Amino acid sequence: MPHSIVEYSAELADTFDRPRFAKGLHEALVRIAGGRAAGCKTRFVRLDETYIADGSPGYAMVHVQAGILSGRTPQVRRELAEAVLELLRDSVPPLPAAELQMSVDVRELDSETYARHETPAVSS
Repeated sequence: MPHSIVEYSAELADTFDRPRFAKGLHEALVRIAGGRAAGCKTRFVRLDETYIADGSPGYAMVHVQAGILSGRTPQVRRELAEAVLELLRDSVPPLPAAELQMSVDVRELDSETYARHETPAVSS
């Protein structure tokens, strides 16, 4: 925990500073939601095909889904969403020929049913 999935239009592949964004995201998750830095996981998914608005090529998108364990207040989840949106604005430059749409969804992982396991590295 926390788990984040970042979907982004292929047009952003060369300009979206993903390592910078992930670092800031993990810091925000720890600072705002009380996550453990060692437990933060972020997956980036490049979208080679999207259909936005009227389907014209004049659009691109980034969507972040952040899953945190249940028990945080709506205010904490909203603060996290706003911080992640600000990180996106700092990490993804505007496109000259496309409207860039950014969104964030902070979801709760059910602490009653969420399970995890860590296997330490095996040393030779």
